[in-house]
Amino acid sequence: MREFTWGIAATGGIARTVGAAIAAEPGMRVGAVGSRDLARAQALASTLEAESAYGSYERLCADPAIDAVYVATPHAQHLQVAEAAIAAGKAVLCEKPLAATVDDAEKMVRLAREAGVFLMEAMWMRFNPLIQQIAADPRFGELRSVQATFGFAAPYDPAHRLWAQELGGGALLDLGIYPFSLAQLLLGTPSGLSFTGSLAPTGVDAEAAGTLLYPGGRHALVAASLLGNYPNMASVVGTQMRADIPAPFWAPKRILLTGPSMEPEEHVLDPADNGYAGELREVRAATAEGRTESSIMPLDESLAMMGLLADARRQLT
Repeated sequence: MREFTWGIAATGGIARTVGAAIAAEPGMRVGAVGSRDLARAQALASTLEAESAYGSYERLCADPAIDAVYVATPHAQHLQVAEAAIAAGKAVLCEKPLAATVDDAEKMVRLAREAGVFLMEAMWMRFNPLIQQIAADPRFGELRSVQATFGFAAPYDPAHRLWAQELGGGALLDLGIYPFSLAQLLLGTPSGLSFTGSLAPTGVDAEAAGTLLYPGGRHALVAASLLGNYPNMASVVGTQMRADIPAPFWAPKRILLTGPSMEPEEHVLDPADNGYAGELREVRAATAEGRTESSIMPLDESLAMMGLLADARRQLT
């Protein structure tokens, strides 16, 4: 069987990490790397043993050897790259968040659906087997509460992507999406939300904390910050069982399940079965089966997430 061949758009840290995961996955390879800086593309292509390097994202997407494009650019460039890949008929795995704005995300999804091309947000947490185990375990009873935080002290630099509006900066888009997504996976789309926080001098959200509200009093307490080092843990509480997820909760290597009528259970991740591998396999499987969307990370949920993050951000102004 021919190897499933990836093109990687961008050369930053996450591009290198996912590129290495592709290279380690049986039956997959990196065929090309694209960047606006050809020298950087060539350097990463050499590291990943890719045959081709391009000085533009458009040329990368046009490469006939490429089956799928992994979009690892800053958020504000996701639409541009995804649009070129979709036009070329390539499957697209786009780093989270799906886009920098709700409008960009809606356009991206519309283009993919009109073209019949696979598109998925790279929310690797959803593909972690331990997270999937929590979502599928009936022993929780009714899930009542999710609590999760993600924060670290990031040096303030107005030009850095975390702090720059034009690059899609802010704590919510980059960090908050993880606790939001855990709540979305386990509790669904909330009926409302209430948030507080602060803005950086550049206008992006520096921190945000609040509650996602669900019918019947169910709720999620979530927080994200670029100003301080948070616990980065999570807990999931049901009427019959609780899960404690150590840091980093978005990529757990173990979880602890406890309840009043059970012995504590520790479940440990197989190191070869991490979230990156899972999302890569999903793209390959969907492409082989002719699917244009993932049931694990549906596009409608990605769009709903963009709306939730925007609603939370508006409450900070």
